[in-house]
Formats: sequence, C-alpha cells, structure tokens
Amino acid sequence: MLQLYYYPGNASLAPHILLEEIGAPFERVFVDRTKAAHKTPEYLKLNPNGRIPVLVDGSFVLYESAAICLYLADRFPQARLVPALQSAERAHFYQWMFWCTNTLQAMLMHYFYGERMVDDGDVAAALQVKTRAESSIGEMLDRLDEQLASHGGEWLLGPAFSAVDPYALMLGRWTRGFARPARSLPHLGPYLQRVLARPAVQRAFAAEALAAPLV
Repeated sequence: MLQLYYYPGNASLAPHILLEEIGAPFERVFVDRTKAAHKTPEYLKLNPNGRIPVLVDGSFVLYESAAICLYLADRFPQARLVPALQSAERAHFYQWMFWCTNTLQAMLMHYFYGERMVDDGDVAAALQVKTRAESSIGEMLDRLDEQLASHGGEWLLGPAFSAVDPYALMLGRWTRGFARPARSLPHLGPYLQRVLARPAVQRAFAAEALAAPLV
C-alpha cells in the first residue's frame, strides 16, 4: 500500500489531495514536526534532506512534493490528472508545475524562513528578506491570476482539472495571512474556492483537521 509521510498543511498537502482524487488505498503516516520527527535517523533514511513529504510505494521511496505529484499522476493514468505525453498541453502542465515549485514555493520559503538567509540573530535583515519576499510573491500571484483570466476555464490549465491545481491551492493557502492573500485576487480567489469545493480536497482537509481560513 502507498504511504504518505505528512504533516498537516505542509508541502505534503498537494500529494495528499492527489491521493484522494486517485482513490487508490493509501496510508497517512504522521510526521510530528513539532518534535523534530523529520530529523530523526529513521526519517532521514527516507529523506536525507529531513523535509516533508515522503511517498513510499512498496520498496520505492520518493521525496519532493512536486516529484511525488508527477509520479502519482503517471502512476494512475486512469485518474486523468496530467495531459497526454508529447502534447503541448503536457508541456504547459510541466511549465506551471515547475513554476509553482521553483518560483512561487521557493519565494514562500524565503517569506516564512527569512532567518535562514541571514546571519544568526540578525532580526532586521530577516525582516527585510520577509518583506521583499512578500512583495515578490504578490507579483507572482498576479501571474497566476493572469493565467486564469487568459483562458476563462475553471482550472489553472483551462477546462481540465490536473495535478497542478492541488499544488496551486496549497501555495495559495500559504498566503492566507498576507496583507494581499491569493484569495483576494479577482480570478484566483474564485478558482481557489472551486478547487477547495472538490470532494477529494474536502476529504484531505478534513483528514488533516485544517482550520479556517482554509485559503
């Protein structure tokens, strides 16, 4: 059985939603970040980076949230979570998935963990990193809003729901405490609500006991 090592609201949320969308049996394995369970020798054998999530499929172990999402989409083609190979739509899917993880998610890490980018104890510099990251993230949210406006479809890539939509929801949710959160944008806000309304998403949020505001 598939196993997803997760922590509520963490980067494991997108793979968790996809597993619910797919409908295949899987087990959630709680990794208690508050007790540094992701830094234990046992966990580091699964992911030497000490980060969440990890997916275990038999003897196969995979980490990095976006990689897990891509793997699940290919592993269960009947779920139709990714466009056909060698199609322009597939390339577009890759573009937005990698943009989400390499561009938006990376900047969100600077926002939440600005102290990692400066000398120990330099509170002012860490605050400057956070402030500039929030400004950059605002511009990135505009890009998402423009993408949705460009085609008028329900989902990020157009008329078809794909594995990139739970990822965008997860990242959009992380901005819920911003002065200008993702939900406040004219196209992005309703889009996040559409993703959130899907039964699979509701099941994942309930299982992780995520509290309001959900996005």
